[in-house]
Order: sequence, then structure tokens, then C-alpha cells
Amino acid sequence: MHYLVFLGSTRTEGAPRPTRLGWRVAQACLRLLEESGVRTTLVDPLTVPREENFRPHFSYPKGRVPEALDALAGQIRSADGYVMISPEYNHSMSPALADLLNHFGSSLFSYRPSAIVSYSAGQWGGTRAAVAMRAFLSELGCLPVSAMIHVPRAGEALTEDGDFAAGEDGEAWSGYFGRTFSQLAWWAEACQAQWDRRDPASDAPAFQRNPSQRNAP
Repeated sequence: MHYLVFLGSTRTEGAPRPTRLGWRVAQACLRLLEESGVRTTLVDPLTVPREENFRPHFSYPKGRVPEALDALAGQIRSADGYVMISPEYNHSMSPALADLLNHFGSSLFSYRPSAIVSYSAGQWGGTRAAVAMRAFLSELGCLPVSAMIHVPRAGEALTEDGDFAAGEDGEAWSGYFGRTFSQLAWWAEACQAQWDRRDPASDAPAFQRNPSQRNAP
């Protein structure tokens, strides 16, 4: 199994800490997934250059797609599952994560599962953002598993390396993360087996000409 772990934050400094809390959460996810035998790739929006004026991957003429965007599209297409990590902004997901994901069509994500991970500096752990992410990820076609991970007090619970901080119950935290990741693994394996049996595009091809393809007769 190979998962893409999307870090949904570009904020590098500011209160209450000078470093991204999301980085700590991402490192914890990467560590726990790799300990379970899953290969991972971190997708950090700070390392994916994009044009100033929004232009999605699928809108470029063939051969003129920016190299970084095209490389990420290939990674999305070949991954077995996705872990989406987001803080909460105005009761919704991170604008940085939404912007990055909106550069790609649902045909790249479809028929693969995702897991939702949210966090905050306070006590709620980004739960409202996580609920909003369900509809967003479902539209992308990478339906999220039922269990979610919420990390309140992320700056206190996790070190910068993604380890559980001194005084935290590391075993309990690992089990909490593990429940969601176990569901993700189950669905990823099931999807992989079905992909081997039948290409879903043979029954439901992607819309590639114009929006009217979605219209009812």
C-alpha cells in the first residue's frame, strides 16, 4: 500500500507557535503509517508551485502542464489511499488544502479511500472542519472512512518530530490513530482488489469534454 499524506497548511509562523502545528500532526501520521508497513509520501502545499491565478491541472493544453503539478497528478493517480490533514478555518477546512485539491479532477482520486485528520491548538481538534471535509472528499470520489482523527492541543500533544509528548499516553494515542488507519487499510485493499478485477472507467468513464456531460437527458 502507498498513501499520499496531504498537509493542509501553509502557515509557517504566528501565534501561538512559530512552527506549523500541522507539521507535527503530519509527522505523527507518517510515522504510524510506516510502522504499520504502509509506504507514504508527504504532499506539502509549500513545495508544490502553482500559478498566481488559479488554473487546474486538467485545463492546460497537453504538454504545457507545469512539471510539479503534473508530477503530483501522477502520484494521486497511482496512490492506494489518501490521508487529508487540516486545521479549521471558519468551521471549515483549510483554504490551503482546498486550493491544492481543487487543482485536480475527481477522476484522479476516484475509487480510492481517504482518511480525515483534523487538529487545533485548542480543545476542539478541528472537528467542524472534519465534518465539512466529508462532502468535499466525497465529491472528489475518494470517500472518507467513517472513523476520523481529531487532535486537540496539537502543540502540547505532539513534538515537532511527531512523537507523542512526555506526559501523553502514547499507547492510547497510537490506538486512536490506528483505528482510522485500519479502516483506511481495509478499504484500500478492497479497492485495490476490485481495480485488479475491473477498471471502473469501463462502466463510468470520466467526463472529459464539457460540463454538459453531467446533464440529465
